[in-house]
Amino acid sequence: MPPKVLTRDKIELKIRDWQAAGEKIVFTNGCFDILHAGHVRYLSAARELGDRLVVGLNSDASVRRLKGPKRPVAPQDDRAEVLAALEAVDAVTLFGEDTPEELIGQLLPDVLVKGADWAVEQIAGAKAVIENGGAVLTVPLLEGRSTTGIIETIVQLYCPETTVGKG
Repeated sequence: MPPKVLTRDKIELKIRDWQAAGEKIVFTNGCFDILHAGHVRYLSAARELGDRLVVGLNSDASVRRLKGPKRPVAPQDDRAEVLAALEAVDAVTLFGEDTPEELIGQLLPDVLVKGADWAVEQIAGAKAVIENGGAVLTVPLLEGRSTTGIIETIVQLYCPETTVGKG
């Protein structure tokens, strides 16, 4: 694994070191199954809200529960490596739960970010971040970009008789 992909315990220690040095830690999360321009812009916008960006990545089992049995397309180690290669991302850590609420409660970032399609009160971990003096923010999404949309386009092009279900 790349050096920016860390276990939960190691990322917690890294965050504490960064915070002790006066750096503002931004956290976001997602499946990031097929990385696209919407993801890149979203992560860049999140990174601009602080000094370090930590990404919580849904494990394969978590993605399957959320998106259906045919997902993820890319395995978690590949997804983590691709995210870690992005300039905007300082660290990646996996979580196996359906939401990152427990992980966020452990890490307590200074800023929690999700896409503008989320209401702040619906964002997992928001309560813990706010109670710890942090902020919960949303950033705009790039219209018309989604992993599901990419998968649907591929299926329509190469298997037009197939219908795409959840995911």
